[in-house]
Amino acid sequence: MIKKMQLPLQTLNLTVGFMVWVIISSLMPFIKEDIAIPADRLAIVTAIPVVLGSILRIPLGYYANIIGARLVFLISFVLLLFPVYYISVAQSMTALIIGGLFLGVGGAVFSVGVTSLPKYYPAEKHGFVNGMYGMGNIGTAISTFAAPVLATQIGWQAAIKWYLVLLGIFIILNFVFGDRREIKVKTPIIEQIKGIYKNEKLWLVSLFYFITFGSFVAFTVYLPNFLVTNFGLDKVDAGMRTAGFIAIATFFRPVGGWLADRFKPLLLLIGTFAIYTVAAILLAFSPSLGPYTVGCLAIAFCAGLGNGIIFKLVPFYFQKQAGIANGIVSMMGGLGGFFPPIMLAAIHGVTGQYSIGFMLLSQVAMVSMVLVFWLYYQDKMQADAVGGKKVSKAQSKTMRK
Repeated sequence: MIKKMQLPLQTLNLTVGFMVWVIISSLMPFIKEDIAIPADRLAIVTAIPVVLGSILRIPLGYYANIIGARLVFLISFVLLLFPVYYISVAQSMTALIIGGLFLGVGGAVFSVGVTSLPKYYPAEKHGFVNGMYGMGNIGTAISTFAAPVLATQIGWQAAIKWYLVLLGIFIILNFVFGDRREIKVKTPIIEQIKGIYKNEKLWLVSLFYFITFGSFVAFTVYLPNFLVTNFGLDKVDAGMRTAGFIAIATFFRPVGGWLADRFKPLLLLIGTFAIYTVAAILLAFSPSLGPYTVGCLAIAFCAGLGNGIIFKLVPFYFQKQAGIANGIVSMMGGLGGFFPPIMLAAIHGVTGQYSIGFMLLSQVAMVSMVLVFWLYYQDKMQADAVGGKKVSKAQSKTMRK
């Protein structure tokens, strides 16, 4: 019974973690009315939670193997109580930055489930299972939609305090229903790192996730304020549109994992990055809300598919070092969400437009597509070589007979 509950429980854990992770960006249109934040610092304040949320993914993925997902989720949610309360009483930009940094724990819990859940299922279901767990990304949509609505009624400080109640509920749920008997893997972290850091596939997969998950996070923290400032939308409408972006990306994540279980994941990634390239070019030249919306929806579709596909590749390439590999890859994805908003803000400050930033995204997506081609070719060559050796051994045995 407890084992069957782990997928829904850990998916809900991720949902709550991501809800907390994006509190500041979700409520920024309200917060900046009470706290003076210079225009050139807005991107930094909203992107700050991504920093710790990325870096902590390595140790959390590792400790999920050492002490189990139950304890890691429990400790993470207890720790999140402090920054959430601190932000709810913040009165300066410095307080938002300090509290936001520690909100990163909410984003870091992602690496816990992708390390823990594959232990409960056969390899042929890992893509779908990790995709289902990844639907916890919907937490960002819930916050982006619900937090502004709540803030309009009771104020942004009181809205944030409700997250303390939510965290308390999930601390209890994990204490009661978390799996105390989860299989542990106690290989020292240094040995795990030594086993994979020279493997070029680790860094290629990390690059791919840097783009797919990075664009998901970047658009999540960038859109609410951008839509209000540049298209004149009201705060709730901007929140709903951002929630729509997140919902699409979240829905297509398990679809990507399911497809990767049935077809060649690398070929699927090639198609994904091809669409990315075209969509980013459209964003670079879209003068109005309509074309911009189409480009954003295409990015959401690609982000969801790509995220699901990539976490089929991680346990396939790194079976013995899944915890640390998941941590590194997911860390790179998180960092991929930190730099684009800051880069876009800097480019806009110099040029007065965002086109160059989106063109850079299209070029990186195109390079990634070429690298996936190369990786697919390498895998095919290795498979052919292994097949040739098997044939050679079989012929040798026949001749001896």
